[in-house]
Amino acid sequence: MKKIFKLTDEKKHEDRVLEAVKNDIRKYVKREKKKKLPDTATMYWDFDCKIGATSNDAKVVEYEALIKALDKVKTAGATECYVEILAKVVTKPVNPVKLEDEEK
Repeated sequence: MKKIFKLTDEKKHEDRVLEAVKNDIRKYVKREKKKKLPDTATMYWDFDCKIGATSNDAKVVEYEALIKALDKVKTAGATECYVEILAKVVTKPVNPVKLEDEEK
């Protein structure tokens, strides 16, 4: 998803507009996570995220920090916000099994 969200609306309070943007982001991620993985045992969905006032100013952030970064953009006084979220499949790291556990 590459989208420019308007953070102001003359008919709505600024906080409600911001909450609507956050809700759209969460809905998109939830929808992407529901998609079928090639191998569900060893893979999961991860997201590459960018956020900024414009696409040129967008900075890479972790998905967990995306909402806080959106709040920072809003407090900086921006009227629009560029959000880019790209889903990718990641292989889970395998934990090495200790020899002691195998002997028990």
